[in-house]
Amino acid sequence: MTTNESVVAHLKANAVLRSRGNRYEDFEPGREFKHHWGRTVSESDNTLFSILTMHYNPQYTNVQAAKANGYPGIPVNPLLVFNTVFGLSVEDLSEGGGPFLGVDELKYLKPVYPGDTLYSESAVVDKRLPSNKPGFGITTWHTKGFNQDGELVIEFKRSNLVRTRG
Repeated sequence: MTTNESVVAHLKANAVLRSRGNRYEDFEPGREFKHHWGRTVSESDNTLFSILTMHYNPQYTNVQAAKANGYPGIPVNPLLVFNTVFGLSVEDLSEGGGPFLGVDELKYLKPVYPGDTLYSESAVVDKRLPSNKPGFGITTWHTKGFNQDGELVIEFKRSNLVRTRG
């Protein structure tokens, strides 16, 4: 057995399957989560996201178009803001598995610009056990996204099927 094969065999023999994320029972209405780290959005993040999602509104890639629409510079594509804030919440809320059910009450409250850092926090607003999905519960969270100055830039409610411990 080579050294690499020995290392791989050792890792496989000692691997522990670790459950990720929270389960339905962990989410009680009112529980709050301050999500980790934050994420600084760059101009290239914005350009790549806009182009790769075929979102060709010029105000997200052209400074003159942005200024003509009243912005001081190119604002970050709101869908990138949403995806970033949503993504920051996944580890705490939905990483445990279960299908995403949708977003309600999405509000964009303040433009985000390249160089801004986004932070996210969520609160459990509802949970229930569906009659047709054993092993899962439906949980709804209210998520808020803030910039580096603590200004609320986006908020929404989202729901997921979340695995139960049973």
